[in-house]
Amino acid sequence: MKVAFQMDPIGSVNFEADSTFRLAEEAQARGYELWHYTPDRLSYREGRVMARAEPLAVRRVRGDHATLGETVDLDLAGMDVVWLRQDPPFDMGYITTTHILDRLKGRTLVANDPFWVRNSPEKLLVLDFPELTPPTTIARDIGVLREFKARHGDIILKPLYGNGGAGVFRLDPNDRNLASLHELFTGMSREPLIVQKFLPDVAAGDKRIILVDGVPAGAINRVPAAGETRSNMHVGGRPEKTALTDREREICAAIGPRLKEMGQVFVGIDVIGGWLTEINVTSPTGIQELERFDGINAAGLIWDAIDARLTA
Repeated sequence: MKVAFQMDPIGSVNFEADSTFRLAEEAQARGYELWHYTPDRLSYREGRVMARAEPLAVRRVRGDHATLGETVDLDLAGMDVVWLRQDPPFDMGYITTTHILDRLKGRTLVANDPFWVRNSPEKLLVLDFPELTPPTTIARDIGVLREFKARHGDIILKPLYGNGGAGVFRLDPNDRNLASLHELFTGMSREPLIVQKFLPDVAAGDKRIILVDGVPAGAINRVPAAGETRSNMHVGGRPEKTALTDREREICAAIGPRLKEMGQVFVGIDVIGGWLTEINVTSPTGIQELERFDGINAAGLIWDAIDARLTA
């Protein structure tokens, strides 16, 4: 099996937490041939999808967790699998890589499927399941945002294509900063904003559930730091062991078949108090924490799913 990882520079990742590292580690243990390249080195050249890539070896050694070989021009049609694993922002650069990787369809398995990654960003795919989500509005018009806040009082405001908890604000009933934040965000970007009703249950944690080919593998709970609304681990959220509730299994059963149909092999959904808030398909995380807490080798399950797709 030949596998290429399109990702951020592997030398800068935290090998104790990074999900892409764990996928590479599991693939290496299975004897797969690994390649590494960054998105800026992907190209379309006269009918061929190419990357300036290096052979990759990984190990759990602090300061020496990855070795890259000599850079070569790699024809990605010669790979069995290409992993689309760079972190957001989900901008035009990111979107362009999905268009280029689309050209591999029928020759190389790209995970997650780039067509649906492009058409299913984290905060938009949930709109297909309104019965599972808290009240949500997406708008650039300040009047629409004001109406939402007047109706729900306590809200969360965030950039539509943000990630890692960046730019997420809670505006409680007494907050007067909606207009100022609107000016700030719209001054930086032409994109709309997303607002959702604040869910007080976030104090008990924001659950990250890992789905492999549409089937839940397990979950971790992310508890916000003291005085913080956001539970993302990038901003100090504390991961802890948890189990799936009946309601969360219902959510997974409702969305799982669609995710599998869309070729989204590795997905992380966010659930607060029984409400679905995001479906993360671009570069989900959490499999190392799940393995530490519950002994679930999600990376192994993911590769089993990839193998099944290749042999179907």
